[in-house]
Amino acid sequence: MPLSKPVKRRLSHRRTIVCEGYERDDGLWDIEGRMVDVKSDNVENQERGGYVAAGEAFHDIRMRLTIDQSFLIHQVEASMDATPFQMCPGIVSHYKRLEGTRIGRGWHKQVQALTGGVEGCTHLNELLKPLTTTAVQTLWPKASESQAKTGAKGMLNTCHTWAEFSPAIAKYQPHLFVPHQQLTETQDQ
Repeated sequence: MPLSKPVKRRLSHRRTIVCEGYERDDGLWDIEGRMVDVKSDNVENQERGGYVAAGEAFHDIRMRLTIDQSFLIHQVEASMDATPFQMCPGIVSHYKRLEGTRIGRGWHKQVQALTGGVEGCTHLNELLKPLTTTAVQTLWPKASESQAKTGAKGMLNTCHTWAEFSPAIAKYQPHLFVPHQQLTETQDQ
C-alpha cells in the first residue's frame, strides 16, 4: 500500500543508496554499496569551486566488502568521488581496520569502536548498515543447512516476524519456536 498523497511540494534533496552482492569466481563474495546525495538547488561550497550545482552529487561514496561464506571480512575498499570537503577522502584507509572482523551480532559496535567519531566518516559508517543486510541477503540462499540454521538462530527476535513465538517461526523454523506466554503483572515487576 503506497503512502498517502502529500501536500504540494518540491523536491529538495535525494539520497540514493544502492547495494549489490556478487559471487566471485574465487569463492569469496563482494558486497558493494554506493551512496549519492543530490540537492535540487545550488549549495555554496568554497572547496568545490564556490558551489555545488543543483543536480550535481554533493556526496558520492562507495564501499566494497570482500567476505567469505562465514561473513569474515577479507578486504575493504572505500572511495569518495564527491564530498563537501577536500579532506574527506583522507579517512578511507581507516576502513581497512575492518579487515579480519566478522559480520554478525555485535559487529556494528565493533565498527563504531574502529571507525566511529573522528576515526571515520559518518556516511561510510551509515553505508555499512545496508551493506550488512545485503551480505546476509546475498549469502543466505547459498548457505549450507547448518549455516542456515545458525543464521536463523541469529535472526531470532530481531523483529516481529522473527519473534520466537511468531506464526512464521512456528511454520518455517519449528525447532526455534517457543509458544508465546503473556506476562503477568508479577512477572513485569
